[in-house]
Amino acid sequence: MAGQFESLPGGGAAVALDEVEISILRSLSVQLMELIGPGDEPDADADPLAALFAEGPSEPPSDPALRRLFPDAYGDESEDLRAAASDFRRFTENDLRARKRTDALTVVRALDELSGASAGEGGAVLKLTPDESRAWLGALNDLRLTIGTRLDIQDDEESERLYRLPDSDPRKPMVMAYLWLGALQESLVGTLMP
Repeated sequence: MAGQFESLPGGGAAVALDEVEISILRSLSVQLMELIGPGDEPDADADPLAALFAEGPSEPPSDPALRRLFPDAYGDESEDLRAAASDFRRFTENDLRARKRTDALTVVRALDELSGASAGEGGAVLKLTPDESRAWLGALNDLRLTIGTRLDIQDDEESERLYRLPDSDPRKPMVMAYLWLGALQESLVGTLMP
């Protein structure tokens, strides 16, 4: 099970993580939440109906990683489609940001419970419910997209080139995290397939 998610009877998934892996996953998830930020959400004491119809940003984020996490709905650069993409973003981005933050927070909370309750010197086995598994899958995907953007990975050939980076390359730790998260994500997807 080390490093690979496995299905649990009745749904969900489990993976054995050591202390270093727990620390890395937690740190990356916290950084993801900081990157996503709070968004343009209404105050907690705001009218619930007004909050339901709150408008978000209409322009894409300037940060390339955030643009990857919150892409335009339409890729065409025509004026009509730019206007439609702006409208779509205004009415959907706040909810998408909230879901991505919730997914990352689910990861952090699960790792905190694991560290506090059962992680010994060698680590522990993390057990996720089906809902937690889906949240983890979303967070792992967001982490890979963010790291991939920071590494400027455009296609599979770029990924292959990164495999061969020398240990002295300053990108090597990020590449290793990217590849490890990909393996975790792939094994988690396998547990969710019927």
